[in-house]
Amino acid sequence: MSFAPIEIRLKRLSHGQGLPVPAYATAHAAGMDVVSAEDLTLPPGGRHAVATGFAMAIPEGYEVQVRPRSGLALKHGISLPNTPGTIDADYRGELKIILINLGDQPFVIARGDRIAQLVAARVQIATFAEVEILDDTARGSGGFGSTGIAS
Repeated sequence: MSFAPIEIRLKRLSHGQGLPVPAYATAHAAGMDVVSAEDLTLPPGGRHAVATGFAMAIPEGYEVQVRPRSGLALKHGISLPNTPGTIDADYRGELKIILINLGDQPFVIARGDRIAQLVAARVQIATFAEVEILDDTARGSGGFGSTGIAS
C-alpha cells in the first residue's frame, strides 16, 4: 500500500547549518529521526529543551508528535517527560525536544546525535456535548488497572 506524503516546510536556523533534516531511517519507519543542534551533558534527573536548529510549518489538520528513541530509553534512561509531545500546525518557533535523564549516569549529547523521533499525524477535531447521563458499558467507571483484573 502506498500513501501520499504531506509536505512539511522546514526553515533551517543559523545554528542548524550542516545538520540533516528529519528523515526516516528505513522504508517502513513511522518516525523520522531528529538530531541535536547543540552539545550538552544531561545529568541524572536533569531536563533540557534541546535545540534542533529548525522551525517548521505543519499543514493545517496535522500535528507532529515527538517521541523518545527506544534505544536511548533502554540503554541510558533518556526519555521525554511529555511523551508524546505535540507540535501544533500554527507553531512557527524552533523545534526543541525536552529530554529527561532517568538514568543514574550523566548523558552526553553531541551536536548531530539522534535524540528523538517525529511522527506526522492527522488531527481529529472534537466538540463536547454536556449531558446528564452517559450510556452504560461493561467497564463502567472502572479506572486505572480495572481491565486487568480477573473475575
